[in-house]
Amino acid sequence: MTTTRVAVVFGGKSGEHEVSVTSARNVLAALDREIWEPVPIGVTADGNWLGCNATQALLDSGARRLEGGEPFFTATSALASLASCGMAFPLIHGTNGEDGTIQGLFEVAGMPYAGCGVAASAIGMDKALMKALFREAGVAVARYLVARSWEMRENSETLRRLIEKDLGYPCFVKPANGGSSVGVTKVRSREDLGAAFSAAFAYDDKVLVEEEIQGQEVECSVLGNERPEVSQTGEIVPDREFYDYESKYDTASTSALHIPARVSAEVEEEVRTLALRMYQVMDCEGYARVDFFVRNGTEVFANEINTIPGFTNISMYPKLWAAEGLEYSALLTRILDLGLQRSERRARL
Repeated sequence: MTTTRVAVVFGGKSGEHEVSVTSARNVLAALDREIWEPVPIGVTADGNWLGCNATQALLDSGARRLEGGEPFFTATSALASLASCGMAFPLIHGTNGEDGTIQGLFEVAGMPYAGCGVAASAIGMDKALMKALFREAGVAVARYLVARSWEMRENSETLRRLIEKDLGYPCFVKPANGGSSVGVTKVRSREDLGAAFSAAFAYDDKVLVEEEIQGQEVECSVLGNERPEVSQTGEIVPDREFYDYESKYDTASTSALHIPARVSAEVEEEVRTLALRMYQVMDCEGYARVDFFVRNGTEVFANEINTIPGFTNISMYPKLWAAEGLEYSALLTRILDLGLQRSERRARL
């Protein structure tokens, strides 16, 4: 049987670098070797690219962060590794991986790739654009304001007054472009705003300030191109005030996952219907995880779509499909097949 060489590209410059490395380890171990020949290609936290041999050596050493490499245009080994492959599986979370930029690279190179395309990836990464799109489509979202770094420098008092008038406390301050709750702060009073903005602006020039929705955190997984399928729901119960980076990935975390979510049949159906609608409104293809808040057991608010969700051993996306009977290895094959199918469809245009 002929196998397809797949460039598994991971690491990257974002605050989710280590999560990406963990996801890649799992994916590389689980890919069906009778169908796929994985080629690991790492991107360091500095943005340098590594060829497959150097990448594999770091993985074999147990490294959690990737080091070394060269800038993309001079990374001969990495470019040769990439060019030897028939398709790519981007697993870089956040900056330069989930934001449409690496998808654009694959489009220019004519290389099929797994997951969402350029536009859906870019919108999914920018929480302000994403929420505006959902609101335009009639999907309920939390009240929010968008602030830019220059506004904070020049009009901080006006911004504080707007937050207090339109949102109140507590609220959340988060980078508009980011994931895994990196740079996110729960703000309880005006005195907390300065530190919260400093934390968020360390990752992005644009920040989202969002009202707190007290309720359940509910997610579902979507898979497909023209006719996507939606999994049952799952619920996250964080072991602290909100589901921050440590709550998600710290080995000492006691956060709990419930599959199915502890919601009524009516809310379950509403969440799954909205997930499909949001996926299609954003023009997603391949796969994505869709996140919601449920307040008072009845009110459903869209939170976000994650176009490259985690594939760690605790990640909700693969767990939800496993609960549907689609195990990890078969799920990866479905995702890669969908990327090839989209490429073949677009080639006919």
